[in-house]
Amino acid sequence: MNSLIVIPSRLASTRLPNKPLADIAGLPMIVQCLKRAEESKSGPVIVAAGDQEIVEAIEAHGGTAIMTDPDLPSGSDRVWAAVEAYDPDEKYDVIINVQGDLPTLDPHVIAATAEPLKNAAVDISTAVAEITEEDEKTNPNVVKAYLAFKQGSHTARALTFTRATAPFGEGPLYHHIGLYGYRRDALKQFVSMPPGLLEQREKLEQLRALEVGMRIDATLVKTVPLGVDTPEDLEKARQLLAG
Repeated sequence: MNSLIVIPSRLASTRLPNKPLADIAGLPMIVQCLKRAEESKSGPVIVAAGDQEIVEAIEAHGGTAIMTDPDLPSGSDRVWAAVEAYDPDEKYDVIINVQGDLPTLDPHVIAATAEPLKNAAVDISTAVAEITEEDEKTNPNVVKAYLAFKQGSHTARALTFTRATAPFGEGPLYHHIGLYGYRRDALKQFVSMPPGLLEQREKLEQLRALEVGMRIDATLVKTVPLGVDTPEDLEKARQLLAG
């Protein structure tokens, strides 16, 4: 696989304004995310920026940023716009979408996310971790992947994703981690489609792909990365990277 990592980022945030530029251990958060992606050694890394300030921050630290339309509706649309601008000759056939608010992300998770695409039948790949906190099992903010891993396997096909507590019965539940690997044609198809009915109901973008029959497989990883959405999250990230 010839992979390109793309990190979508924009300044607009209701809970933590300008968070991509927030200082963490002497660097803007988006630069810390860039470094985690580079450390994964999964391919070149670009930032799909929705604001000029993000472009300037990335370029000031030696990275590559592509300015995209600030009015694009989603991170996936921003990723595709950057891919088209950066790689018009279609050199890269796998696109790894890494969120721009995961400054403490284990680089191994980025590499692991794309592993299911080694199976030619898979259109989109992602990552999950087993839920260990009881309150997360019923928390609608914790998205669950509906899948099961055969003994000895660390990849499985995702049948669906939900904010409900599922599947029912005894056994592990899996926390969906919002990183994705796309075959280039799958990403192109995905962003061209209107939002799906279940996608709109659950507010989960990946359901659009499942509704039209695309296949999503997941890799099982050990931990859920810290997403920075609040001032408290930001302080946690600062403490982790200060060490």
